[in-house]
Amino acid sequence: MYRNSAVSVLVALVLVLLPAAASAQYMGHEDEEAKIESALSAAPAAIAAGAAVVDWDNTVLRGGTNGWTCMPDPPHQPGIAPMCLDEQWVKWAVAWSSHETPEITRVGTAYMLAGGVDASNTDPYATEPAPGDDWVRSGPHVMIIVPDPALLDGLPTDPNNGGPYVMWKGTPYAHIMMPVAGDMHRR
Repeated sequence: MYRNSAVSVLVALVLVLLPAAASAQYMGHEDEEAKIESALSAAPAAIAAGAAVVDWDNTVLRGGTNGWTCMPDPPHQPGIAPMCLDEQWVKWAVAWSSHETPEITRVGTAYMLAGGVDASNTDPYATEPAPGDDWVRSGPHVMIIVPDPALLDGLPTDPNNGGPYVMWKGTPYAHIMMPVAGDMHRR
């Protein structure tokens, strides 16, 4: 059953994460239905059907019934990157936005089935790629967090290895990036 607390936590996240984004034009998604469609494109249909949708400006666009929270393309990144988070990932995101260590109590799953972009595979707070680097562009993928980051020790960190890898290894925000369709970096 959907919990309003998950939306409250996510709303707090977006207030901390992107306060300036609320005033920015929303990169091609001016109407509410387009934002909802964008957000729900991140998840499998069965999850999207009952997921809450929260916009980056703190607006709850749609209530949910299944404990998942989806967000449309973020206005601060190039390309597309909608996401759909379970409750563990919402906790992770709140901790990340507050520069705190997340208290993950079980395996968590997040979907980005429309793909995504990140400024860095090593720096969780990079806002643009380092000089000479490019954005890390990921095709459709699932992200997995675990309560004990030591469980990630044997996994590669190269986002171009053609398979799963660890993003932000060595930080409290380390997680597995798992491609789900074709070449993860073909966009």
